[in-house]
Amino acid sequence: MAETKKKLFDQFAPVTPEEWRAKAEVDLKGADFEKKMVWRTNEGFNAQPLYRSVDIADLKQTKSLPGEFPYVRGTRHNNDWKVRQNINVDDVQAANAKAIEVLGKGVNSIGFHMHNGDVDLKELFKGINLPACEINIHCCPKCAIKYAKELVELCKESGCEDTFVGSIAFNPFKRTFKHGEPFPGDIVAMATELMNAVKPVAHLRVLSVDSLALNNAGAYIYQELGYALAWGAEWMAMMTEAGFTADEVANRIKFNMGISTVYFMEIAKFRAARELWALIVKQFNPANDYSCMMNVNAETSCFNMTLYDSYVNLLRTQTEAMSAALACVDSIVVTPFDAPYKKSDDFSERIARNQQILLKEESHLDKVVDPAGGSYYVEMLTKNLAEQGWKLFLDVEDKGGFKAALESGDIINAINATAKERFDKVAKRREQLLGTNQFPNFTEKAADKADAREACCCHCGCNHEEAEGAVTLNTKRLAEQFEEVRLATEHAANTPKVFMLTIGNLAMRLARAQFSDNFFACAGYELIDNNGFKTVKEGMDAAMEKKADVVVLCSSDDEYAALIPEAVKELDGRAELVLAGPETDEFKAMGITNFINVRTNVLATLKAFNAKLLK
Repeated sequence: MAETKKKLFDQFAPVTPEEWRAKAEVDLKGADFEKKMVWRTNEGFNAQPLYRSVDIADLKQTKSLPGEFPYVRGTRHNNDWKVRQNINVDDVQAANAKAIEVLGKGVNSIGFHMHNGDVDLKELFKGINLPACEINIHCCPKCAIKYAKELVELCKESGCEDTFVGSIAFNPFKRTFKHGEPFPGDIVAMATELMNAVKPVAHLRVLSVDSLALNNAGAYIYQELGYALAWGAEWMAMMTEAGFTADEVANRIKFNMGISTVYFMEIAKFRAARELWALIVKQFNPANDYSCMMNVNAETSCFNMTLYDSYVNLLRTQTEAMSAALACVDSIVVTPFDAPYKKSDDFSERIARNQQILLKEESHLDKVVDPAGGSYYVEMLTKNLAEQGWKLFLDVEDKGGFKAALESGDIINAINATAKERFDKVAKRREQLLGTNQFPNFTEKAADKADAREACCCHCGCNHEEAEGAVTLNTKRLAEQFEEVRLATEHAANTPKVFMLTIGNLAMRLARAQFSDNFFACAGYELIDNNGFKTVKEGMDAAMEKKADVVVLCSSDDEYAALIPEAVKELDGRAELVLAGPETDEFKAMGITNFINVRTNVLATLKAFNAKLLK
């Protein structure tokens, strides 16, 4: 029997990377391989179209197991992450009732967001079995010590000092991000008092690394990674210098990170983060390698959420949650799909919970630890992303550490520059937002939806207007610039009408009419499509009968030379004439001033039309 068993691949000669590339270049028929096949990522490295076993042969993590230092493959021997739901504590009784309700619906981690400093924790936690679920408190830095002391007393009363798991987000750097001002208090003194206060409760983390704020401001993935590591290292350096051991400090740090829609890159980010954090903590000589484990809550991004076609937000958050789950994070928050325009209700919160429950109960992602481990592609993304994140981390360290780089404006300016770059990419459709700058719902109205509301930290003295000229972190979502254009159209007395004058070559006129429909629908204009006209005059007469404000000439490049002069003459300035095609000197000389094509800045063009047409 043994002699009859043969490996299938033994029948084929091995193919070298050089041979594979040569064959690919033949199939590309002269096209540039680097331009066509290589993905130039935003993270500072190129992703190849194919990876092989030889590419990861020297990577140490491929020979490690989950739970082994440096924890790139996970910190646990299971993947049973916690399903977390955040609750705003505007009313203590209502928040308590909601917490008890959702704990019976699949949630096992609660994030209480306090908006003032006088919440009675005993009342808030009434009826909640503290050891049975994770409790996380988000509040302003001034309130953190008060809540820490109260929580410790409650744990003592319940006898769960050793079994309680949770966090209090002490984040004095939020003020600088939000208001452009350094925190006015003594950070080390407050953190010292906080850490001493929580000593009786072993698993209560109180030093926050909230890189979610960077993610929601538009940071690239490597930036969130590098700055989060620098932030954590700042806590390690500060508090060990204050007299705490490396183990004491590391075991009190909680990472709260964002998740963007770049699916595989996000899987790699969390894997790289665990590895690099373990190496950083190791440099502080902890007594136990377990102190090098990163504890991370992952939250889906708000930066890419949209007001229009908001149910698409469900698709975004689902793939985001899936990437975090596959990356073996400790807990996940799925942001409700309606978060950009209203206070989430029972329906949207239930859907958000169920998105994670589906990943567990139907997809069984909690049954496999590090399923991406060994994937040539993911392992190489992890390696390359770790290198870029580490470079940025070292750069921050060279500038004096996270606190110094933040207060000098370097970090905020870098992230804002990235956000500006991404806004520009969206304006030109180089980065796509489904339902906003690409494939919008033509007839949707959203004027009744409120503007995106800005969540505040709390109302106990930390909120105020930033100083004039202060450098603050971007707070706009990626879709807002398009939403402003479309909302302006909705609020106008008359909605502009765009008429597709389709003529000539059937394939080209249909393709360009479809492109033009999609283009102008991003501004919420009324679209009038047509099957085609025999003559330009026939099309112009039909456009004027429909009282069109914009006429888009849709045909082939070869036919435009004959069609444009007649179109300009027949329209005679009664509406805006747009050519769906290339912007050439020849066509300009014929009288065309408006062009739309794949190179057009969609946002700038639509803003210009709004300025002309809205009354």
